[in-house]
Amino acid sequence: MSPTGRTQRCSAAHARTRLEHARAFRQVADLVEDAGPEFASAAAAVAVLAGVAACDAACCKALGRRSRGPDHHEAEGLVRQVEPGGKVAATALRRLLDLKDAAHYGLFDVSGSDLRTAIRQADKLVTFAEVIVAR
Repeated sequence: MSPTGRTQRCSAAHARTRLEHARAFRQVADLVEDAGPEFASAAAAVAVLAGVAACDAACCKALGRRSRGPDHHEAEGLVRQVEPGGKVAATALRRLLDLKDAAHYGLFDVSGSDLRTAIRQADKLVTFAEVIVAR
């Protein structure tokens, strides 16, 4: 067990695959968001998946490992190690993961404000991963 939780080795090829997943999840979030406010929780849930996949991509490329622990917040410590931009990305991931429970398991719909926050954080993380994977 590392200081950032359980990890799994991964390669630059895995990074490209996870980046493609992140982009796809982000596109689906837009489609679901456009379906109407009753789909806000589903759109936010897919935005969370986009952010997690983006962090996997960046970590695989820069560190050769990704977070695989049961607590997604463990990934924050790992992504923080990625340079440049890891500290900002870790903050975006934390904000996104803070919405995860409400989006995935909540008894009430995610608010429009929370959905916009989820989309914004997912966008930051996908852009971050694109920069890292392109190196």
